[in-house]
Amino acid sequence: MSNIVEEIKKPINEEIKLFEQKFYESMQSKVPLLDKVTRFIVTTKGKQMRPMFVFLTAKLVGEVNEKTFRGASMIELIHTATLVHDDVVDESFKRRNFFSINALWKNKIAVLVGDYLLSKSVLLSTDNKDYDLLSVIARTIREMSEGELLQLEKARKLDITEEVYYEIIRQKTATLIAACCEIGVLSNGADENMAKKMQDFGTYTGIAFQIKDDLFDYLSQNIIGKPVGIDIKEQKMTLPLIYTLRTAKEIDRKHFFNTIKRYNNDQKRVKELIEFVKKSGGLDYAIGVMKDFQQKAKDILAEFPESEAKHSLNLMLDYVIERKF
Repeated sequence: MSNIVEEIKKPINEEIKLFEQKFYESMQSKVPLLDKVTRFIVTTKGKQMRPMFVFLTAKLVGEVNEKTFRGASMIELIHTATLVHDDVVDESFKRRNFFSINALWKNKIAVLVGDYLLSKSVLLSTDNKDYDLLSVIARTIREMSEGELLQLEKARKLDITEEVYYEIIRQKTATLIAACCEIGVLSNGADENMAKKMQDFGTYTGIAFQIKDDLFDYLSQNIIGKPVGIDIKEQKMTLPLIYTLRTAKEIDRKHFFNTIKRYNNDQKRVKELIEFVKKSGGLDYAIGVMKDFQQKAKDILAEFPESEAKHSLNLMLDYVIERKF
């Protein structure tokens, strides 16, 4: 898989290297404690998928310029802020096998650092009069917050329909990837039409990405280090589960609904539910939906002339649904 990532990065290798430096600069502050935390953030970050989307979509319609770098930094600042805040909310002390910020510096500091990063992303746009990017960023922050709250509200009742599920993952996950793709083309002066098209491209990609994540919960060979059945234990209603409960006989539905509601920590019951989802076609259904969203994204890409960036974005779409972690 790492070979695919290397090939995806080929047209933007230089930009990614330069970006690391620019991203670190965008976080700097006169407060020593903040600098210590932000230095830690830079050394523990992930695959950089989001900046890759910004640079590749920019190259799809033009060249990577200073505005593209600022856009990528803004996205990464928001993404990092939400991860920092999520770890506080979820009370989790590990992130990618490193200690999380709240584990190392306590919740209060983690919340304030998250706030600082959000304000930095807004300032980066206003200081440079990138008001079109600011508009995308503001909408993205609003949607991500709405998605989280919608999920929390629905999780209490466990009454998530397929439509509500798509809305939650569109806001929680896909909206940030949509912002990457929109910002990429906006940094090259794209019109409203083109911006909307790339926003849709990012949305479809992001939804496919999240469905893939949900599928990991049912795989015995779970490489991402996430325990099998963890979504069920956390009472998260994902697509394979929603489909299975919708199509099950009343007696089975009641039994398994009870598993999620009351016996979500009973390993035997959780295992039984996982087997039932597999047997009922829940995984096959989710895989089909995931591939439909991937195809919708590919159809948008097909409208662009051939280029290295287009080739990499097509590879990225394959990687999104074929990745093992």
